Amino acid sequence: MRPKAASGKAIIVLCLASFLAGSLFMSRSLSRSYVSEEEDKHLAKHLSKRLEIQKDCDEHKRKLIESKSRDIIGEVSKTHQAVKALERTMSTLELELAAGRTSHRNSEFWSEKSAKNQSLQKAFAVIGINTAFSSKKRRDSVRQTWMPTGEKLKKIEKEKGIVVRFVIGHSATPGGVLDKAIDEEDSEHKDFLRLKHIEGYHQLSTKTRLYFSTAAAMWDAEFYVKVDDDVHVNLGMLVTTLARYQSRPRVYIGCMKSGPVLSQKGVKYHEPEFWKFGEEGNKYFRHATGQIYAISKDLAAYISTNQGILHRYANEDVSLGAWMLGLEVEHVDERSMCCGTPPDCQWKAQAGNVCAASFDWSCSGICKSVDRMTRVHRACAEGDTPLSNFRFFI
Repeated sequence: MRPKAASGKAIIVLCLASFLAGSLFMSRSLSRSYVSEEEDKHLAKHLSKRLEIQKDCDEHKRKLIESKSRDIIGEVSKTHQAVKALERTMSTLELELAAGRTSHRNSEFWSEKSAKNQSLQKAFAVIGINTAFSSKKRRDSVRQTWMPTGEKLKKIEKEKGIVVRFVIGHSATPGGVLDKAIDEEDSEHKDFLRLKHIEGYHQLSTKTRLYFSTAAAMWDAEFYVKVDDDVHVNLGMLVTTLARYQSRPRVYIGCMKSGPVLSQKGVKYHEPEFWKFGEEGNKYFRHATGQIYAISKDLAAYISTNQGILHRYANEDVSLGAWMLGLEVEHVDERSMCCGTPPDCQWKAQAGNVCAASFDWSCSGICKSVDRMTRVHRACAEGDTPLSNFRFFI
């Protein structure tokens, strides 16, 4: 059977219904799309606010943490400063306590020393001539020229307060041939000061320290002099020079120099502790050259009291200079104590400037002193007048 054809009205109605249905669907779809966009905008706005709030919170937390950190650092700094202040206070108290103890000990020391000195032989100057076992010919050349011997030695000691002695220690084998030779020589001349010391070239700093300590324990002198046995000395000029500084406390007298610090091993005057003096090529601090120098009685007492803790360098003149360096000491650069040998000392003597001591810098003493000491003495000796005119009042 064939279906019945639809009428025209029915077709129109069907088309309108279809159109209305499509319009309604599109309207809802558009409405949902619009609502979705609104929701997205609202959500984005909400999220932005949340982020801003979160950022503000983070910033607040950061500032709070920084503030707390600053407070903590501040507290730590204050605590550190308080600890430092406490340490300084304790250090000050310790120093004051130590000073008090030292003052008390010094008072006792000087009281004992004063009492002891009253029993010691008074002297103006003790002149120690540094010598060695092998230097008998040098000693003889000194005795034959500028050093008084026998009764004359006793006379200047008694009348002028000038004590002159050869200074020597002992050999490594006590009672051996070397010690016996010195004992025999001393029994003949009676002009030695023996030290409790083992002789050795590399022990000169120890020997110097012991010499001053021993001399100060035996004589109550105004000055203590050390001179090498290859140096020519005019005793009258020497003691006259020293007398100019007698009223000054803590005096260190000699020809002041500042030689190079020798770091190379094997060379003469090598300084094993060269690194203590700074960069390579540096010079020593100012100190009296080792051929001859003098110190006043209070400095000799200082060395005697502190001998156990005084550092010794390889060179004895540097050691003495180091001991003086940290003290309130007057360094006197006395050039009359380092004249050259003739013609230098001869010309100066002719000009009225008699030298206290003469030697050759190139040899650290008089070159070939055994052979030349007599010639130097003839040309540069002061005569008897200066020593005769010297007066020492106790």
